[in-house]
Amino acid sequence: MTAAAAVDLAVAGVVLASALGTALKALAAALGGLAILWLGILMLRVLSQPQPEPPPPGELRKVRITYRCSLCGAEVRMTVAPTEDPEPPRHCGEEMSVLAPIEG
Repeated sequence: MTAAAAVDLAVAGVVLASALGTALKALAAALGGLAILWLGILMLRVLSQPQPEPPPPGELRKVRITYRCSLCGAEVRMTVAPTEDPEPPRHCGEEMSVLAPIEG
């Protein structure tokens, strides 16, 4: 084998490797694009679902519970809830504490 033939063979190998690398990059880009498209379609399907119906008005109970945020001192009074013992709301990232009613 002559030196020119060896150089030609080496150049052909580099060109082939470069072409394969480009093809693999294109394939990876196409798969990534399809994954992003699939994720977008799934998100749109979730957002397009109708909201659940609100509970009938007769099912809500009248309550009188006052909550206070232990961090900032904000107070909230709950007057209607689906149960007699509802979960406390969250404020400042923490659950609010129940204030004892003042008997007077």
